[in-house]
Amino acid sequence: MRSISVAVVGVLILFVLVPRAANQEQNSPKPPATVPAPAAAPATPKTYVGSGVCQSCHEDIFNAFQKDPHKAVDFDKKRGREDHACESCHGPASMHIETVSAEDIINPAKLTVARADETCLACHRNQATHIGRIQSGHAGGRVACSSCHSMHQSKPESLVARKAQTINQQCATCHTSIWAAFQRPHAHRLPQGAMSCADCHNPHGSFLSKQVRTFAANEPGCFSCHANLRGPFTYEHSPMRTEGCQTCHEPHGSANPKMLTRAEVRFVCLECHANLPQPLPGTASVIGVVPPSFHDLRSPRYRNCTVCHQKIHGSHVDRNLTR
Repeated sequence: MRSISVAVVGVLILFVLVPRAANQEQNSPKPPATVPAPAAAPATPKTYVGSGVCQSCHEDIFNAFQKDPHKAVDFDKKRGREDHACESCHGPASMHIETVSAEDIINPAKLTVARADETCLACHRNQATHIGRIQSGHAGGRVACSSCHSMHQSKPESLVARKAQTINQQCATCHTSIWAAFQRPHAHRLPQGAMSCADCHNPHGSFLSKQVRTFAANEPGCFSCHANLRGPFTYEHSPMRTEGCQTCHEPHGSANPKMLTRAEVRFVCLECHANLPQPLPGTASVIGVVPPSFHDLRSPRYRNCTVCHQKIHGSHVDRNLTR
């Protein structure tokens, strides 16, 4: 009896609650039907309008550009860029002339370094002077082409500096410590305008470190001026072959004669020649052990190594590089 009464009560509860839940669902507000958004109109592709249209607003830049070598792009039929010199770097200008907005035109000065370089390398990638441009120190230092080359200036050297003094001033704006080294008593004659940084360094890249220019295949560019010191010698001084001129010389400038790394010649030599075997037993001890044992550096006659070893860069007759 008890189980029957419980079942009856459960049935009554179902009859009461189910209709009430149904009424609540009917009375609850329905969410508004979502209206599909209208399809976006297809973007109108940008087209080229020609360099003459740019002149109407940028007349001063246009007039200065007439003296720029890039003006030749307006006559480039081979690449299909005829009359598109401005748009070769700034992109198609059809949208820009309608909105007159800077956002609708490409400004290389506001692009990232990699993107700005891609714009220049679209034409200059296969030139021999740009070997290793992507891997050069300037590219690694996030220095864009436009940092050194200006397209819209009327000065003839704004695009590519030709005079030695102009090149040196341009390099000195970033390499201040290097330029200060040239003010030392013994240095290459860059401050006097006799040579430029580009005589020794290729700003667009090199196969050697420090972007050093090569001479006669893979030899350092020092030999382009100091050809009398170039081998091959029968008896070579090993630093000339393995480490280069900077082993003994400061390439940019020094307070020491001959642009040496040390104040005295013997100290330069002892950087390599001091770690040699000790003298034979019974011989006098010497400072800076250099065989034979009579090289006693306490005596003034042995303090200037190049008095005897005059062929310090290499010799054809003596393995000790003496005269």
